[in-house]
Amino acid sequence: MKIDLDPGKKIYFASDQHFGIPNAVESKKREDKFIRWMDSVKKDAQVLFLMGDLFDFWHEWKHVVPKGYIRVLGKIAELKDSGIDIYFFVGNHDLWMKNYFEEELGVPVFFEKRYYEVNGKKLLLAHGDGLGPGDKGYKRMKKVFTNPAAQWAFRWLHPDIAMRIANYMSQKNKLISGDEDKAFLGEDKEFLILYSKEKLKTEKIDYFVYGHRHLPMVLDLENEAKYINLGDWISYFTYGVFDGEQFDLKKFED
Repeated sequence: MKIDLDPGKKIYFASDQHFGIPNAVESKKREDKFIRWMDSVKKDAQVLFLMGDLFDFWHEWKHVVPKGYIRVLGKIAELKDSGIDIYFFVGNHDLWMKNYFEEELGVPVFFEKRYYEVNGKKLLLAHGDGLGPGDKGYKRMKKVFTNPAAQWAFRWLHPDIAMRIANYMSQKNKLISGDEDKAFLGEDKEFLILYSKEKLKTEKIDYFVYGHRHLPMVLDLENEAKYINLGDWISYFTYGVFDGEQFDLKKFED
């Protein structure tokens, strides 16, 4: 997809808000901060990419969605209605999305990586889970979670029961939560860095932009490419901004 930035306009990126944890009160504080950030970018945002795990758990039934998050959803709708293009990449905590965002907010939802060309620069965007070598335990679990039969069976649970089970799994299962590897593992072990380097062997890409790892990072790769991890809105409150020439990783300060 090609994006032509208008003069003075920018593209913003944010990932891994995990709204819902550790409890409703603390989550609300972070939601309010994220809303203030969205208000702050309205003046020059042409495109906003939400790069996954906006919620710590999200599942859509035919006529039911999880309770809460109304202010965040309302702000997304407001930005979309103001003319800002918004795109959502599902993460490993909200991969059960269906069509709610598209029908209610007008926000396209993507389940796989996508390529964008912005002012002559090529970007590869993805949440990042399941890419690259290793992480076999999570990859097996993801196959179960995305299996149509498993999803069909889960939808038949009462939402109160289903949400309780899912929230427990989301926070306690290390394969899902990622609590076991929040530290930087080194270039030779970080699976998204290895994946990006392998891509560069056959493709010309200027920016690899991911979420998932929760570690804000900009790393120079070969051929002047850059690896970017957006961090999170739990510990770092970081976001990416691209003006068509330069990509910056910034921290939101009220």
